[in-house]
Amino acid sequence: MKVLVIGGTGHVGTYMVPGLIEAGFDVTSLSRGKRKPYQQHKAWDTVHQVAIDRETEEKSNSFAERVLGFEPDVVIDMICFTLDSAQKLYEPLKGKIRQFLFCGTIWVHGYSQEVPTTEDQPKRPFGEYGIQKAAITEYLLSQSENEGTAVTVLHPGHIVGPGWCPVNPLGNLNTEVFVKLAHGKELVMPNFGLETLHHVHAEDVAQAFIKAVLSPEKANGQEFHIVSEKALTLRGYADKLAQWFGKEANLSFKPFQEWKMQVGDADALATYDHIAHSPNCSIDKAKRLLRYKPKYSSIEAICESLKWLIDSGQIVI
Repeated sequence: MKVLVIGGTGHVGTYMVPGLIEAGFDVTSLSRGKRKPYQQHKAWDTVHQVAIDRETEEKSNSFAERVLGFEPDVVIDMICFTLDSAQKLYEPLKGKIRQFLFCGTIWVHGYSQEVPTTEDQPKRPFGEYGIQKAAITEYLLSQSENEGTAVTVLHPGHIVGPGWCPVNPLGNLNTEVFVKLAHGKELVMPNFGLETLHHVHAEDVAQAFIKAVLSPEKANGQEFHIVSEKALTLRGYADKLAQWFGKEANLSFKPFQEWKMQVGDADALATYDHIAHSPNCSIDKAKRLLRYKPKYSSIEAICESLKWLIDSGQIVI
């Protein structure tokens, strides 16, 4: 059976494409061709890798036609971010492929209400990213009963792994935070550090996609959270990471409005985005229907990312 992965050389595709090959599928990977997979694997020797610019193809309304030209049974879309883009691809595909899988995000829920959040809780997304992903999810799942194409949406958390900078214990991407924890220096946190982040290793996201491909009847019309077993509070994250460095976290706290005055605008905005969402998601449904079993805890996935960053010289401890 033929599987076509759009965005196959990204962080998740690095693990997913070889996994699909090992499961016996014939795999085509579409990407812009500007980077190699983050992890080398002999399976890539048998993958049909095709360089394609999705944005350019969509402007001429030829992208879906190009996809159909590979005669796939299954299409996995890892890099769709607007409802218009999703509709331009899926409308010509429906009824002509067996299964369509889409990579969403746990941010479709907006802020948490009851935790851990389940997939059926009301969605109140905010921010363009979450709003568009929620609109795509609603559109695709409404199509799951039509035309004979099984449709599945998988919602990853904050993806981490080698080649990726983790969202840090302040909820932004400033790597100096990791350096401070490694040296036992004071880290000033917003509020009381009790907001949450929910990470997931790229390999675990890949695992879930493969399991959904292998169980189309159980996955059809469903959306799944794909995260680690447990979310981390910001201060809990800082504590665990400091311990990994052999230190004790030296933490202090300030109200967000005061805290943001001492950091750059970009860091403050990223932190606000993450703590306003404070995701804490259930994976019970993915466990039950897909037999999803994350290999990594949040902190294990984060530390693997950090080890790669340190070993590659991108963070100097």
